[in-house]
Amino acid sequence: LFQRHFEAIERFFANKVDRDIEELVQETFARCVSASERFEGRASFRTFLFGVAHRVLLESFRRKHHHQPLDLETQSAVDLGAGPSSILAERQEKRVLLEGLRRIPVDLQVVLELHYWEGLTGAELSEILGIPEATAYSRIRRAKQLLDKALRRVAASPAVLRNTASNLDRWAASIRADLELGQRVN
Repeated sequence: LFQRHFEAIERFFANKVDRDIEELVQETFARCVSASERFEGRASFRTFLFGVAHRVLLESFRRKHHHQPLDLETQSAVDLGAGPSSILAERQEKRVLLEGLRRIPVDLQVVLELHYWEGLTGAELSEILGIPEATAYSRIRRAKQLLDKALRRVAASPAVLRNTASNLDRWAASIRADLELGQRVN
């Protein structure tokens, strides 16, 4: 199971934190092992695993920001001090999309990345996040709206904005492919 899901969990953390990705991945799998008796099989193991990863991410943010109020429904990865993404972005549109994702609230960033990069459905998202399925679909829509606004702020030109926004599915798939290949910049 570890080998099958390792890269997906690494991708989950890659655009949200600058450091500690390996530690967060290890923590996620360690918790899955220790919580395996609580896995009821109502959802797939993959859904269970992303739920654990989501909780590990939230706890990591809370530990790092214990001295200040933390509201992941409104604060973005950029707000929380995450620097530029280490993911290889050969094209400007990829960089714009990654920067846009990092500027929306973390909870909504998680929703979009799980939806686009991991292909999770609203039902799976609802299980991971502990929310009704209709709310999961509502969050996908809201996340797309906020991403569109963020893209408008970070795009260098109207052409880059148009190309990024009109090809969101393609850029998301391309970024996922880069992550699967482990392409990063120092």
